[in-house]
Amino acid sequence: MTSDDTLSPVDALAQLAFLVHGVLERRATEADLSISQMRLLGILRDREPTMNELGARMVLDKSSISGLVDRAERRGLVVRVPSSTDRRSVRVRMTDAGRELTHRVERGFDADVLALLAGISPAEQSALVSGATALISAEARARAALADAG
Repeated sequence: MTSDDTLSPVDALAQLAFLVHGVLERRATEADLSISQMRLLGILRDREPTMNELGARMVLDKSSISGLVDRAERRGLVVRVPSSTDRRSVRVRMTDAGRELTHRVERGFDADVLALLAGISPAEQSALVSGATALISAEARARAALADAG
């Protein structure tokens, strides 16, 4: 691609998604994690969801989320803990080992993304962040409106 080429919005977003996903996948692979396991650990950084909440957030059915948590639990990255509010419910918590691995992958991923951003001007970086933030916020509002209507 030359500097004169301008991508369509669809192509630009798709290629950016592929680029960032590739960087994350490489870092996850280095840590012997799948992208799904990396997503799981990312979600668990600041919350302890129930298995049902985790499945809904990751858009996975009950058996798939159970298998994903089982594999992470066998590696010592997460534990299942009884819910303090519902005896029938189980929450998923990241272990110290999971947190350390997540931090290590995040540090490498952050460095990789910052290296990508170094190739564009500060004004372009700001525009990218503003546009991405606006798009993510609009999608979240639309999702919330659908949930409220349903």
